[in-house]
Amino acid sequence: MTKSEFIQQLCTQFNGNGFSAVSRADMWEAVDRILNMLADALAAGGHIELRGFGSFSLHDIPARQGRNPRTGESVAVPPKKAVHFKAGAELRAQVDHG
Repeated sequence: MTKSEFIQQLCTQFNGNGFSAVSRADMWEAVDRILNMLADALAAGGHIELRGFGSFSLHDIPARQGRNPRTGESVAVPPKKAVHFKAGAELRAQVDHG
């Protein structure tokens, strides 16, 4: 599912369930703000936990020696941080049972 499809489904669900009409532009803005808040929290070194869905955390990847595939030359790869997602129990159960 793409971000655009996700927003379209949100609009359809909100507009069809007795909520006041939500425009696609407003929903797009809301989703963008939520995603930006999540990214900012992770960038600040935080941990995000959404009960029932899962948690996002940062893992440190240490520096290592890599190799340039074209030349075979050894290259120093600097350390970095990677985002790690761990699915919650409810999400795992929902995915397992279709």
